[in-house]
Amino acid sequence: MTDLNAVKVFHLNRELLNADLVAIEQNHGVKILPEAQPVGTNDDIFYPQFPAAIRQTAKEMSAYYEVFYSLENWIRDTVSDALLLAHGENWWASSVPQEVRDNVANNAQRERDAAMSTRSEEQIDYTTFGELGVIIESNWDAFSDTFNNRKGVKSVLGRLNLLRGPIAHCSNLTEDEVLRLRLSLQDWFRLMQ
Repeated sequence: MTDLNAVKVFHLNRELLNADLVAIEQNHGVKILPEAQPVGTNDDIFYPQFPAAIRQTAKEMSAYYEVFYSLENWIRDTVSDALLLAHGENWWASSVPQEVRDNVANNAQRERDAAMSTRSEEQIDYTTFGELGVIIESNWDAFSDTFNNRKGVKSVLGRLNLLRGPIAHCSNLTEDEVLRLRLSLQDWFRLMQ
């Protein structure tokens, strides 16, 4: 079970981080490029040209994107960890339904065909909330100690998958959908009690 009251705080020491990056470059023969300047900074010449109302809405919507990004990636980690423990290193091939594996392979191939950077080396990073629900449901024995209700997990992940659409496709969340998001998050954490 996850202790929801436990919060880890990390303080980043830039000098140690830079020393670690140099060591990684030397030990692995790679070059780590500096972080790209984010779009929308004061230095950017294009972002200020967008209408102020759109920029304000984008700023408001960024909080919901951050919630979805964190939740979706945390659920992926939870699924990966549980299935690794239950099925070993080959868990993806042995425990993920073929339909999900096929969709993930198609998504990864579509990105390669478009000459895009590889999103991730981990296949689970190409899954949606709905597909994560299918993986959990088809491996319920590996998750029954983590979640207290099988149908509830499927229901909440389905709702989150629908709510994800407007955020991922740069649309506004209405007040009702913001409330639905808050309740869905509350329901999700209730499933883990």
